[in-house]
Amino acid sequence: MTQRILLMSSSRKDQLGYLDHAGEQIHALLKHEPRKVLFVPFAAVTFSFDSYEDLVKPVFDRLGYPLESIHRRDNPLAAIEQADAIAIGGGNTFALLKRLYDAGIVDAIRAKVIAGTPYLGWSAGSNVACPTIRTTNDMPVVQPPTLRALGLVPFQVNPHFIGGKPVGHNGESREERLAEFLAINAPEQVFALPEGSALYSDGTHGTVLGERHALHFLGDGRLETLCENETFALSRITGPADMSGWPEFAR
Repeated sequence: MTQRILLMSSSRKDQLGYLDHAGEQIHALLKHEPRKVLFVPFAAVTFSFDSYEDLVKPVFDRLGYPLESIHRRDNPLAAIEQADAIAIGGGNTFALLKRLYDAGIVDAIRAKVIAGTPYLGWSAGSNVACPTIRTTNDMPVVQPPTLRALGLVPFQVNPHFIGGKPVGHNGESREERLAEFLAINAPEQVFALPEGSALYSDGTHGTVLGERHALHFLGDGRLETLCENETFALSRITGPADMSGWPEFAR
């Protein structure tokens, strides 16, 4: 079964409005099909789920895809099982993952997407599509039961990637943070998405979408650039060895 997964770096690009840059990327996933999108707002921390739905729904309405938030439903598991498409928004990745587990829908989302239901995530919603959330940029404001996430792609993604350091910043750069991850978790590698870029996956191959490239961090200081519209085998990027223990992701 061909999978349809879109992982966007961010909800905004440059000075554009909320998801204003993402219309073509969303259409690439949903293909103008009459699908109602089930939205998961669980990454919201400083604003309500109602407010989050109010922010996202008009965007999808304009694109021709009706949207409803899962918090409107009495049975979140049934909502996932009945979903035509699933979208998970950004916010705090740790809060998001904990709430997914609290709602008992992690396995259901994974099963739906493996079976072909389109999945769209941005920021934290992209982080939880990885095998784990170890390459999020967020603070662990809560403790989920595990760092293991949805495993919709077989390697770690780092969204919101920006290189270098701002003037006056004496902490680690993003490159240095990822070098730490790569050193401790070798031979794993990381796929980094600058703002505005996205990864489209069919379960076997990935394609870089947007107007900016993506970066493949291989470890030991090695770095490859994947250009816009470039398609590559997902197996080209090394993920965690224990993914082989998940039969649906065995390569």
